[in-house]
Amino acid sequence: MPAPLLISMGDPAGIGPEIIARAWQQRPDLLADAVVCGDVGVMKRAMALVAGDRAAPPAVAGVDAIADAASALAAPGALPVWQACEPLADFPVRQVSAAAGRAAADCVVAAATAVLQGHGRALVTAPLHKEALAAAGIAHPGHTELLQSLAARHAGCSIDDMPVRMMLSCPGLSVVLVSIHVALRQAIELLTPGQLETTIRIAHAHFRRSGLARPRVAVAGLNPHAGEGGLFGREDLDVIAPVVQALRAEGMDVSGPHPPDTVFMRARQGAFDVVVAQYHDQGLIPVKLLGLDDGVNTTLGLPLVRTSPDHGTAFDIAWEGRASAASLLAAVEAARAFSGGA
Repeated sequence: MPAPLLISMGDPAGIGPEIIARAWQQRPDLLADAVVCGDVGVMKRAMALVAGDRAAPPAVAGVDAIADAASALAAPGALPVWQACEPLADFPVRQVSAAAGRAAADCVVAAATAVLQGHGRALVTAPLHKEALAAAGIAHPGHTELLQSLAARHAGCSIDDMPVRMMLSCPGLSVVLVSIHVALRQAIELLTPGQLETTIRIAHAHFRRSGLARPRVAVAGLNPHAGEGGLFGREDLDVIAPVVQALRAEGMDVSGPHPPDTVFMRARQGAFDVVVAQYHDQGLIPVKLLGLDDGVNTTLGLPLVRTSPDHGTAFDIAWEGRASAASLLAAVEAARAFSGGA
């Protein structure tokens, strides 16, 4: 049988286990070949939580090794869970803890390694908590950096030789970011011809792999009105425009710099397939305004498909049975599409 879709549990103190259980409850067809990489005990608790007043919650089929996933998937009516971390006897819910951070990181590493080795078709990650990772002594602040480091080691190269980019998507709009979690002043400094060109090429290659023969890439300007001919700053003229022109000369359908106050609207209306945004908030504000409930975060540039919900651990509502699985389900659908079919 084809390699399964792998879903990492996320921080067990947050909503990750709950939204996975709810997704399986709501769309067992969509998760029919999925294996959760997490803690069996935690997932049993999550399944019981979403079952509510039912006499018996849906079963969990424990998997000791990812190679045994086929037999677990054959168990009708049971959610397969690969024990991908040390069993969690206890942990505080809705709180940062080193134990939860370590378990979450171990599950991501195990799942990503399995995909890189061909034991999984794609990876969907439930939310991590950056403070919990730090408390556990994890050297990387989040999924992107952890997966980039792991994939680079697997490929035998440095992380500099494996540039990655974040893409946020909601229905009708996909945005790829040149820079992410840095101060705005630093984001402007990071807007170099090399960084911009790499971002455009990564976005273009992703959409080509996803089936578009000629992706339409729009590049947002940095300054208001894309600089208004240099009146509001010269970055659009001196950095962005030359890169766009060079890539167009190669035959790529890329345009810009476009005024950032209208380019996202135009993309949603169908003028472009993807927008390259210059910094974090420029790109994420429109995506989260339009599609927070079903937004998807995709890491581009990795030698594996990785998607995740476009939200965090939500400690304020975790383990109360209120969390929505909509964004996780959208991430599963995206992972299936990006990895070659339904």
